[in-house]
Amino acid sequence: MLLRGGPALRRFSTGRVYFKNKLKLALIGQSLFGQHVYSHLRKEGHQVVGVFTVPDKDGRADPLALAAEKDGTPVFKFPRWRAKGRTVQEVVEAYRAVGAELNVLPFCTQFIPMDIIDSPKLGSIIYHPSLLPRHRGASAINWTLIMGDKKAGFSVFWADDGLDTGPILLQRSCDVKPNDTVDTLYNRFLFPEGIKAMVEAVQLIADGNAPRIPQPEEGATYEGIQRKENAEIRWDQTAEALHNWIRGHDKAPGAWAEINGQTVTFYGSSLLNSSVPPGEALEIKGAQKPGLVTKNGLVLFGSDGKALTVRNLQFEDGKMIPASQYFSGDESSTLELTAEEQQVAVTIQGIWAGILSNVRAIEASTDFFKSGASSMDVARLVEEIRQKCGGLQLQNEDVYLATTFGDFVQKVVRKLRGEDQAAELVVDYVSREADGRTVRMPHQCFIGGEFVDAQDGRTYNAVNPADGSTICKVAYASLADVDKAVAAAKDAFENGAWGRMNARERGRLMYRLADLLEENQEELAIIEALDSGAVYTLALKTHVGMSVQTFRYFAGWCDKIQGSTIPINQARPNRNLTFTKKEPIGVCAIIIPWNYPLMMLAWKSAACLAAGNTLVLKPAQVTPLTALKFAELSARAGFPKGVINILPGSGGVAGQRLSEHPDVGKLGFTGSTSIGKQIMKSCAVSNLKRVSLELGGKSPLIIFSDCELNKAVRMGMGAVFFNKGENCIAAGRLFVEESIHDEFVMRVVEEIKKMKIGDPLDRSTDHGPQNHKAHLEKLLQYCEAGVKEGATLVYGGRQVQRPGFFMEPTVFTDVEDHMFLAKEESFGPIMIISKFQNGDIDGVLQRANNTEYGLASGVFTRDINKAMYVSEKLEAGTVFINTYNKTDVAAPFGGVKQSGFGKDLGEEALNEYLKTKTVTLEY
Repeated sequence: MLLRGGPALRRFSTGRVYFKNKLKLALIGQSLFGQHVYSHLRKEGHQVVGVFTVPDKDGRADPLALAAEKDGTPVFKFPRWRAKGRTVQEVVEAYRAVGAELNVLPFCTQFIPMDIIDSPKLGSIIYHPSLLPRHRGASAINWTLIMGDKKAGFSVFWADDGLDTGPILLQRSCDVKPNDTVDTLYNRFLFPEGIKAMVEAVQLIADGNAPRIPQPEEGATYEGIQRKENAEIRWDQTAEALHNWIRGHDKAPGAWAEINGQTVTFYGSSLLNSSVPPGEALEIKGAQKPGLVTKNGLVLFGSDGKALTVRNLQFEDGKMIPASQYFSGDESSTLELTAEEQQVAVTIQGIWAGILSNVRAIEASTDFFKSGASSMDVARLVEEIRQKCGGLQLQNEDVYLATTFGDFVQKVVRKLRGEDQAAELVVDYVSREADGRTVRMPHQCFIGGEFVDAQDGRTYNAVNPADGSTICKVAYASLADVDKAVAAAKDAFENGAWGRMNARERGRLMYRLADLLEENQEELAIIEALDSGAVYTLALKTHVGMSVQTFRYFAGWCDKIQGSTIPINQARPNRNLTFTKKEPIGVCAIIIPWNYPLMMLAWKSAACLAAGNTLVLKPAQVTPLTALKFAELSARAGFPKGVINILPGSGGVAGQRLSEHPDVGKLGFTGSTSIGKQIMKSCAVSNLKRVSLELGGKSPLIIFSDCELNKAVRMGMGAVFFNKGENCIAAGRLFVEESIHDEFVMRVVEEIKKMKIGDPLDRSTDHGPQNHKAHLEKLLQYCEAGVKEGATLVYGGRQVQRPGFFMEPTVFTDVEDHMFLAKEESFGPIMIISKFQNGDIDGVLQRANNTEYGLASGVFTRDINKAMYVSEKLEAGTVFINTYNKTDVAAPFGGVKQSGFGKDLGEEALNEYLKTKTVTLEY
């Protein structure tokens, strides 16, 4: 017996659970969605006793039918279920013969009579792409977009004579993103989650736990399938309403307007959140303002003065063109193909023949869609071409823009020749007045040599930590953007000029980029100060200055990467020559932290590029702006398109996808140990990609009584407070010998009181704001924990009472080894001081090494023998003696233990981005 649900719908887990109750099912429907539901139900142990689907089209069976026939499941292909108001007897007999206990309708375009619906003892359930009762009807998902709903989703409901008015079994919802389309909603949510929900719904019924929630009439709507004549655009609406109308009408029937006496259909709408680019005016009948044909598409204007962009236009004869080419004239002149391009054409012809198996011969006039291809075939075509044509990356819309074989081959050849690439870099800057000058900052993703909005249009705020204000909105890269960037990097490596470039030319580009970084160092330092809170003078010298040095250093390595010859046992009477080659890995992903946004980029990407790889880099979500400015400068330096790609956004989205991506061969990461472990696991599980990790630290600094105390105080403060304490190698714990402990603490406090806390752009400022609000709050909690455990708060520990995220430099003493402060990294301006007994060298070494981390360490003493002994015993990747924070581009940098592995900087860093090949020949 079925249980009735309560007043609210339950939320159900999507995790896989095994149940003992199983049912005999009849599946009524079609499409790839139906096929997946069928396969998953069988996998869960249910018995599909019959599949009822549509007849073959153009000699091709529906995907659901193909899967069922392959499994030996009975398949019935009825063109209709009713005739003259009555169920066809043949259908009734065939259906009842299978003995189903439940009908499952995952995607069904046919009208199913109620005597079939009600026939099984458990009835019938149907999938519907709407949060019923809203948008009842066949075009529900289209109307979700047309009406501008902020929520989309689907329902699984019990069928009744209204077909979409029956009780609801379960529902799931998702947010509608600003530039979502029917396709993106379907691919992101309706398809994958719908399959899970259908399987779960069946199991709920099998277990007797399925609710029946009556659909309310309140909020119920019904909109029929839109006709072409009703899809004309009304121009007296806001830009958002126009956008919703165009994206909601999708490819069928398509929203249209009259241009120059001809009906033109608009496809690929997105809201324009940036300034309107320059373009040529295009009069549109009824529009209050002419459209603009720009490089990015046709810009349209709403009644509110805001704008949207349309990518493609289709004319009455069916021809579709990129909207940006409206005034470009006839570009259909036939290219003469080289022998290599002719071979590509033959390969593509074979791919078309495999997909259009019902077509005898693929000729120039063969139309992909008129020959029976569907949207799923488009995806297959794009993927097969990528696999068989050297990684050539097409977009789905390339197929829609060239539907005949002849036109499609021409389009592919133009893409191979690079004729479709824009010659000029277009940057939609955000301008800010700061430090007495105008700084111009890119804010979009940088993919394939172009600045582009995130595919779903999503953005987030870049915040100035000095006052909490918003600097600008930045693109929030989606999974689709990651895939696009990786594809661009892969194509650039395998097919582009970068892969064919000699090493010295590669070095020349890197030198040119270093020069551009230096020429723009003041602007970069200002952006770094605005975005990360770095004090301007430090940003100029270290954040930017060391970035310039890093690129120059690795530019010099480009033509010095060498293998070696190896003497091996000869295969007498013949002889052998064995040698090694150092080769680039391919596509490398780099994920960097927020404390040194530009410098961390340089440390990893310079070695990566010098080795000949291409890269996809994800800057920290809170500090993306210098990375995007770097992208602009790399393009102006002449780096080929696709070699460098920058994806601002979330680590959980873009970073995770990079660690899982099968086309990424190496990932370099700097960040926390916990995230590093997760990344390493993903890299292993995905494709066993190489990984290098620079992770957390709790670097010990040992100060002996025989040190030069003035220097030890000065360097010790720098070891902790440098860059506001947001420093991976910051001294996380100072061990001060008992005889000088009190004086050392007194002098530190005296010096802290002299520090100026304030605007990072003020040249006299010593200490700027913490990077972001959440980090400041974490530091304050860190201090509270220290006080509760009994450590002595000597100075600071509070937020500075001024706008922004400022924290007082802080000093704790009496920190014992078991305390939270002694074990956990603060990553902030907090000095943790523990004293040790006079002369107890081995004892303090044991305490210093009693940490899971091993990034850096330091020792201050005048005794060189003591210094060398301590340096040998300290478990860390770097040991500083009578100095601290002294890193150099030529010195390898990296940690041990849970601070990670792999090296940045120096010759060793190149090995992180190279693979060794051994070659043996006999002569």
